[in-house]
Amino acid sequence: MARIFDVVEYPREMVDEIVHRFPETGVADLRIGSQVIVRESQAAVFFRDGHALDVLGPGRHTITTANIPILTGLLGKLFGDRTPFTAEVYYVSMREFADRKWGTPQPIIVRNTGVGLGVALLQGFGSYSFQVSDPQQFVTQVVGQLHAYRTQDIENRLRTMLLSKLQDVLGETTANKNVLDLIGLTDELSAAVRAKAQDDFLALGLTLKTFYIGNLKPSDKSAAELRDMGMLDMQTYMQLQAADAMRDAAQNPSGGAGLTAGIGAGMGVGQILAGSLAGFQGQTPAQQPAQGQAPQSTPPAEQQQRSSLPELLTPENVAQYLNVTEEDVMSAINAGDLKARKIGSAYRISREALEEFLRSF
Repeated sequence: MARIFDVVEYPREMVDEIVHRFPETGVADLRIGSQVIVRESQAAVFFRDGHALDVLGPGRHTITTANIPILTGLLGKLFGDRTPFTAEVYYVSMREFADRKWGTPQPIIVRNTGVGLGVALLQGFGSYSFQVSDPQQFVTQVVGQLHAYRTQDIENRLRTMLLSKLQDVLGETTANKNVLDLIGLTDELSAAVRAKAQDDFLALGLTLKTFYIGNLKPSDKSAAELRDMGMLDMQTYMQLQAADAMRDAAQNPSGGAGLTAGIGAGMGVGQILAGSLAGFQGQTPAQQPAQGQAPQSTPPAEQQQRSSLPELLTPENVAQYLNVTEEDVMSAINAGDLKARKIGSAYRISREALEEFLRSF
């Protein structure tokens, strides 16, 4: 004979558990007069044959046709209203689930009007909290027949909703503000995301209690990521790569070949692009070597610029010509890659030595 439960309760602290089904498998045999204990920060949802019968709040409840009217037609008057009936009870935690984390797994592309390329990639992270507002709706819309439902089961879904709203807010805000402005508007952006996401949370029977942007900053690898996303043409990307090579060379504390390689990488890239070296400033894109073709000989404009250089150059002259720092030039000299003659405490580089240095790339 099936066991009849006279007392139904779930006494455990529901820390990361949102819903727990009683019993975990099968159904509970109850009857009119059975006791249901609902603790603080809990709600109990009764189901029979897939239909929600009632929602009970905190306290001790006796099952009667008064608090669950639909039972009247189900049970009739057999056995003086003591007829057992099968049901499931879903205990729902009504506490606030706080300090949930969110972050941008992929950077969000936004307009950056008037700055650099006109677009930027942003990364951010922060926290949010939510609470069940409609236990019956949450169980029917989200949980279904699962015996337990935890925060980890829904967090990916909630984070996706929040990131979608954050992207909308950033898109609207950058219509008239640049990225630097956004960094000072985290409170306003947080409030806007919370307002936009509220309806989606309510549709699940939840309330978005808080949403905070802890940090919002440009991506550290914007050039490469923009290229991978198809947002940069090859010319612009290579120009940025050339600039990065120069920066890395200047910051390399080891000196020697590392710095020289940085100069070489920058110069090699620059020779492919319009504007990276002065010799290409007068060329149209059609005059530049096509991808896959052998590089053309030194353009007349560059030949003219080199011929206009004095026969002897200082490290400062060479640095200006190569668009690098004087420290980079000295590192190339010390490494023996750029030939120079020391006169007293000063170095002088011949134009021929500079041309030989450039031909080595």
